[in-house]
Amino acid sequence: MKPEHRPVMTPEAAGRDLRQTLYWVAVSALCGMLVGAAVAGALIWLNIGAVATHIARATNPFLAVVTVAIPFTLLFGGAAAASSVALLRYRRKFTR
Repeated sequence: MKPEHRPVMTPEAAGRDLRQTLYWVAVSALCGMLVGAAVAGALIWLNIGAVATHIARATNPFLAVVTVAIPFTLLFGGAAAASSVALLRYRRKFTR
């Protein structure tokens, strides 16, 4: 197998490619964060593990909701960003 010859990128093309890559990762992370927030909302709404009961009985319910929602949001957002970086090769391969 011959190695594939890659043309040299101009600085403008490299900057455009970097912006597209960062946009791809940011959109994926935001979508993952939305899914994480939805999962946390469903967890509270369906009262899984009596989470809603504990929130209702808390002295500061806002803090209790934030304590549940933020880790889910960050976990799902980080996982989506990591998977988008892993899938970036295939995105570029199939857009050619």
